[in-house]
Amino acid sequence: MKHLKTYQLFEAKTGLTKEQEAFLDRYTEGTWTYNPATGLVDVKGDFDCGGRGTIKTFGGIKFGKVSGSFDCHRNKLTSLEGGPQEVGGDFECQRNRLTSLEGGPQVVRGDFYFHRNSLTSLKGAPQVVGGRFDCSNNELTSLEGAPQEVGGSVSCYNNQLTSLEGGPQVVVGDFRCFENNLTSLEGAPQEVGGDFYCDAFALKKGEWNLKGWLKLLREGSPEAQKLISTILSAEALNKEIQKDPAGMAMKLKEVWNDENFKETRSKLVWPKGYGDSAELVGDLDDVGF
Repeated sequence: MKHLKTYQLFEAKTGLTKEQEAFLDRYTEGTWTYNPATGLVDVKGDFDCGGRGTIKTFGGIKFGKVSGSFDCHRNKLTSLEGGPQEVGGDFECQRNRLTSLEGGPQVVRGDFYFHRNSLTSLKGAPQVVGGRFDCSNNELTSLEGAPQEVGGSVSCYNNQLTSLEGGPQVVVGDFRCFENNLTSLEGAPQEVGGDFYCDAFALKKGEWNLKGWLKLLREGSPEAQKLISTILSAEALNKEIQKDPAGMAMKLKEVWNDENFKETRSKLVWPKGYGDSAELVGDLDDVGF
């Protein structure tokens, strides 16, 4: 295994200790380089110190970019201080003792696993996640700080959430939020590409939309009806109408003349000219346009 040290011997002694070099040599699967100008260590390949059960810190090392995956799961970490700023693959820090994500990566191109820790906040979470985002089995009371778009599935089950405010708005895969204390779906994703699971109901792929929500209002349990009404209320819809009236007119067209929607529809407030457009779009949808 080859490791690159782009500095002279005297710089190495002041830049990294022998213990730090040994730590990097042991767990790097590829090559690492130390930049004395920034004090950061970049890894070309993977870094894997996961599953050891004993590691409490990164030994004062500060990582920059890791081209592959970074795995530090199942250890005794209480902080991600010194962790990589950007990871080209997966980042795994699940089953530690983390109370904060600060110091961790801001860009994770693959999956980001940090379930089974002691997190109460997502402050410091990466804002770019290309794959899965798994924050399940923590002590979260809010999703504030989460990335707004996730390229895979989102798992936030078994926390202490009462709403989904601050959470991702675009989820390419499934969204799993069961085993919480949800009293509202405010902040729920606008788009879910897969299934949506919570304690009160489950909607399959292609059902997380107005048609699926109205179906729950008609056929769901009292708990499901109560939850779904928090995102189908006139107040909630009016907020979205003010943001994007033309887009909402198109979204509402399939349910515009649904009997279960008429009462809510009467309370919608449209900017000048958009109310008539919404009526027309709804009528056209009824005749197959």
